Amino acid sequence: MTDPEFEIIFLGTCAFDFDERLKSELKNRFDKDVRRSSSILLNGHQLVDCGPHTPDSLRIVGTPFSEITDIFLTHLHKDHFEIDNVRRIAQAKEKKLRLWVRWDASLPEIENTEIVPMYTGMEYEAGAGVKVMSLPANHAAFSQHFLFEKNGKRVYYGLDGGWILQEAFLKMQKNIDLLIMDCTVGDYDGDFRISEHNSIPMIRILLKSFVASGVTGKNSRVYLSHLAPSLHKPHDETEEICEKFGAHVAYDGLRLTV
Repeated sequence: MTDPEFEIIFLGTCAFDFDERLKSELKNRFDKDVRRSSSILLNGHQLVDCGPHTPDSLRIVGTPFSEITDIFLTHLHKDHFEIDNVRRIAQAKEKKLRLWVRWDASLPEIENTEIVPMYTGMEYEAGAGVKVMSLPANHAAFSQHFLFEKNGKRVYYGLDGGWILQEAFLKMQKNIDLLIMDCTVGDYDGDFRISEHNSIPMIRILLKSFVASGVTGKNSRVYLSHLAPSLHKPHDETEEICEKFGAHVAYDGLRLTV
């Protein structure tokens, strides 16, 4: 068996309704039903998003701030971009931290940081053999999704955002090995958030279209993240619901390889 191209740790999988216990008894450990601000650690050195809980999560998984080379920002809402935490990571480094943002985003100055503007539909060399493409997202605050590729393996990261915009869909129509998708809303209809967030019924529809369009194949995996606990059932119940249509539910501390 060949070594994986991507090693992913979910540092947080929550949407917006954080549990107060994260400030006390759960500050130092993960729990499937108590979710932190959404973020992943990619190959031990690259972050996607850096929210209010990301430093605690890095400490729990044993990754020093100095090991982080890049932060890819999906957008600038505070649960995904906590500027003080980005500063803490940048200050811990000898070389500049690279901060990847949509080209038209305006950021305050952050010492020891190189801002890398990203244009939708363009692919960039992100270091260590990883390529990354910015995809348009149906959300606010200079939002974007990401398509990572290394040696033919492809990972899609789509939090926040509702449905898939056409420009992104056309770029995705080649087998993706792992899709990490927004699922803010639970297994019910009639929620007002569908213009910028997915629900479980929406995921069911999307996955059928992905199969029909070649976005996913027989070995593709789908994990749902950015869940609002107040809009979902507990983790194990939600996982049971999603397994029936071929998806899994991510949780804080989950590790995957591709």
